[in-house]
Parts: sequence; C-alpha cells; structure tokens
Amino acid sequence: MRRHLYLIAGFLCLGLAVLGAVLPVMPTTVFVIMAAYCFARSSPALERRLLEHPRFGPHIVRWRDNGAVSRSGKIAASIAFTISIALTLALTAMPWPLVPIGAAVVIGGWLWTRPEA
Repeated sequence: MRRHLYLIAGFLCLGLAVLGAVLPVMPTTVFVIMAAYCFARSSPALERRLLEHPRFGPHIVRWRDNGAVSRSGKIAASIAFTISIALTLALTAMPWPLVPIGAAVVIGGWLWTRPEA
C-alpha cells in the first residue's frame, strides 16, 4: 500500500513540475526532485528514467549527493520570484503581495545558502 502511495505522489509531483514549466510562480526542478524521491520508494524504473533525463538528471544527482544547487538554478529561481512579486504587486491589493515577498525571503534565502556544484 505504501508503495502505491509513493507512486501516486511521484506522478502528482511530476504533474506539478509540468505546471511549473509554464507558470512563473511554480518551481519545476523541486517537484522533479520530489518525484525522484517518491519513485525511489515505489518504482526503480521510473526513478532511473528521471536520473538519466538529460535536463533534470544532473540536478537530481547533485542534490542527492551534496545538497547542491547550480548557480544558474539559483538565478532562475530568483528571477521567478521577482516576476511573481511584480505580477502580484501589479494585479492584487495589499496584503497579497506580501505572500511572494515572504516566500522569496525565506525560500530564496535558504536556496542561496546551499552549496553550488
């Protein structure tokens, strides 16, 4: 039963990653890494496909081995935060713009403290 739950969670994370590829407010790589975690516990074949993926595989391996995030990944996340903050400021009234600002400070601050690979 637990294996099935991890499999479902893995596919949900992949679905969120696809959304993150087209929406500026959603991350992509984070959800792919989470999917790899779930697939490691449910489907070694799906995990292997993610690890061998030319775009996401190296990021997953770097994260697993060293907890590392590439400089380009940090910059891309910072740009996404900036776009999210700008859109929220332009389209909503206070206090809603505080949400992406808070997320950028907390998550962005944590992200920039990760080692680079």
